[in-house]
Amino acid sequence: MGAQWKQKGREAAANAKGRIMTRLTREIMIAARDGADPAMNPRLRMAVEAARKASMTRDTMERAIKKGAGLLDEAVIYETVFYEGFTPHQVPVIVECLTENRNRTAANIKAIFRKGQMATSGAVSWDFARLGAVEANPPAGGADPDEAAIESGAQDLEAGDDGATVFYTEPTDLDTVAKALAERKWTVSSARLIWKAKNPVSVDDDAKRAEVEAFLETLDSDDDVQRLYVGLA
Repeated sequence: MGAQWKQKGREAAANAKGRIMTRLTREIMIAARDGADPAMNPRLRMAVEAARKASMTRDTMERAIKKGAGLLDEAVIYETVFYEGFTPHQVPVIVECLTENRNRTAANIKAIFRKGQMATSGAVSWDFARLGAVEANPPAGGADPDEAAIESGAQDLEAGDDGATVFYTEPTDLDTVAKALAERKWTVSSARLIWKAKNPVSVDDDAKRAEVEAFLETLDSDDDVQRLYVGLA
């Protein structure tokens, strides 16, 4: 039984890594539509950096860039699609998908939302702010995040994971703030547009929260889902 459990654990880890690589590849392809040179394309630069951190091979990255930029024969056009709704117990969620087949994606997401509640466009997103989010770690000698936010032009900040800080920006200032932080020797690990809940919902009952989390895990496991934005306190 123990060996079987370990095998399942290895398979789950491999599947999770596969999903991460698929999402990173699609992000690179979408970003490359605005130019194949990371130096001239901020979104592509950040996508490539995220792929490097996840140990994506150089060949895979280069192929994704060429494919997205239309430099290869096989043309696969991915587009970003958003879905809005509520998990069980009325937690708002925005689902960001990257897909080459809207019909397939819509059918899959609607099927998952049978355990929650699908909403029309705008019914949930009105209660989220559209922001830029730059996650960065301070230089080796340390630095004051508040001072860095002021100097870089960020609008707000909060503590991230593992000593990182998340700097929030106006959507149009995302790349400017990321570059300003890098110039101040902060190590930028990600910079992207996000949806941030204005009024997160509390679910204190353990059983109900488990239902919410199981629903979100099902959504997250769909191949076309790129990111989830959840209003859960």
